[in-house]
Order: sequence, then C-alpha cells, then structure tokens
Amino acid sequence: MEMKKVLVICGTGIATSTVIMNKLKEFFAEKQMQVQLDQSKVSDILSVGNDYDLIVSTTIVPPTIKTKVVNAIPLLTGVGKEKVFNDILEALK
Repeated sequence: MEMKKVLVICGTGIATSTVIMNKLKEFFAEKQMQVQLDQSKVSDILSVGNDYDLIVSTTIVPPTIKTKVVNAIPLLTGVGKEKVFNDILEALK
C-alpha cells in the first residue's frame, strides 16, 4: 500500500501547525499507520496543495485546491477532536 501524504497548514506554518503535527504524529502512531506528514503555511498551498492525499488546516484553503481538506481547529480546542480524527481516517482510506 502506498504511503499517504498529509499536509498540515496554518497561517504562518510555524506555531499552530506544529501543535497539529504533534497530535497527528501521536494519532498515526497509535493507529500504527505510516503517513508522510509535512507542514507549511497557507501561502505555499497553491504550489504544493494538490500533491497531497489530505490537507489538515487551521485556516481557509483556496477553492482551487482539489485535495480533501479537514478543519483542524477541534484538535486545538479539544471539542470535536474525535470527529476530526475519524474524518482523517475516512479521507485516507
């Protein structure tokens, strides 16, 4: 099975996306899934966004990006995080 590629983005590609990256690393390790996780800022998405199987974002993604996007805000707040994790699993099937 081909390794899935997930892009984590936030406004600047530094603080918020790092928190989400760490949560996703832990989640995928628990699920024993090998996933390529990359991190970026939203301004880079036009050049790389369509190269991924999934985008996990804390900001608005331009509609020109055809890759599935999951809103990661619940991973920061804790409210609704299980739904986000389920959406991520479903998107990577």
